Amino acid sequence: LKKSIKQLILPKMYFEDIGFKYLGPVDGHNIEDLEYILSKAKELDEPVLIHVLTKKGNGYNKAMKEPNKYHAIGPFDLKTGKELKEKKLDYSHVVGKKLVELAKENKKIVAITAAMEEGTGLSLFAKTYPKRFFNVEICEEHALTMAAGMARGGLIPVIPLYSSFLQRGYDQIVHDICLTNEHVVILVDRAGNTGNDGETHHGLYDLAFLNTIPNMTIMAPKNFIELEMMLEFAINYNGPIAIRYPKGSEEEFILNNKKITLGKSEVLLNGKDLTIVAIGKMVVRTYKIAKRLEKDGIEAEVINARFLKPLDIDTIKKSFGITKKIVTIEDGDSVNGLGNEIKKHFDTNKILSLGYPNTYLPHGKIDEIEKLYKLDEDSVYEQIKEFLRDK
Repeated sequence: LKKSIKQLILPKMYFEDIGFKYLGPVDGHNIEDLEYILSKAKELDEPVLIHVLTKKGNGYNKAMKEPNKYHAIGPFDLKTGKELKEKKLDYSHVVGKKLVELAKENKKIVAITAAMEEGTGLSLFAKTYPKRFFNVEICEEHALTMAAGMARGGLIPVIPLYSSFLQRGYDQIVHDICLTNEHVVILVDRAGNTGNDGETHHGLYDLAFLNTIPNMTIMAPKNFIELEMMLEFAINYNGPIAIRYPKGSEEEFILNNKKITLGKSEVLLNGKDLTIVAIGKMVVRTYKIAKRLEKDGIEAEVINARFLKPLDIDTIKKSFGITKKIVTIEDGDSVNGLGNEIKKHFDTNKILSLGYPNTYLPHGKIDEIEKLYKLDEDSVYEQIKEFLRDK
């Protein structure tokens, strides 16, 4: 009788129906109440669900009024709320601005977010095209399946997700998007080493797991302009396509950008002593290293892969035919990424593959982590010199 009455009054009886003891709701900002309910939970010998209510930014009015702004803010003045460090333009907001421009011309474009409207640069799109913007909250799997349905219905869904969060939707990419070859544009934000975001937020595995999926096309830009070009290419493509880009701003170095052609790389420097193939953020760094090698009398051919899949193996083979040595550089897990893909076609003794080991990266600044794993400019330069000495 008691259970029946509770069922009428308390909709949260659902948890008890599936075998959980439900405790709460409790004020998550009251330490004494939290300690009390946790102590009660410890006394129970059954599965327990504690319902805690919290207010984002609780105790600081500015954060309570603008929770998104203060979600991952840098150092700021406590009184005014003003950030102490001026923000640079980053890859996420370049994507958002370009997407708004493309959506003006193409009415089929829609954008989907999984509770990361500001973080993925979609705020302007949401404001400009509210009826073409969909926030499914923290449901990456649902977002990807919904995108597949929208594509089947004739729309062009663009879905930016942090690389770390994209992992949750692997099954949906395989079965809902790629199996039936749907035109879904997946933007892999925060790819590679994300620094102070911490261990769980490094985006090391996207190249590896996307590379295993049939029908998937994978791109990575070297700078902002190439990112815009790739987004435009992806919108006009027909099939599943992913563009991966790092956290933060581009390296301030000017490089020309040739037209994007499916599966074609970009040769940035010609050389006869060594072939260096890089992808994404590592391309500009590679170019700088090649210029340093030039002063040592070493002519390196620098190839911006642009595509991991399909990989432009013909251009690499042509270069290797002259240099007989290859170095690959990538901002990702060394397993099943650019280095491994190239090793399938050449004598591995002639290849030096530089990337992160198959491990979990620690928390720390981006440049500190790069130095730790010898992916900073000086370390890569020294490793290439050593590789050439050995050969």
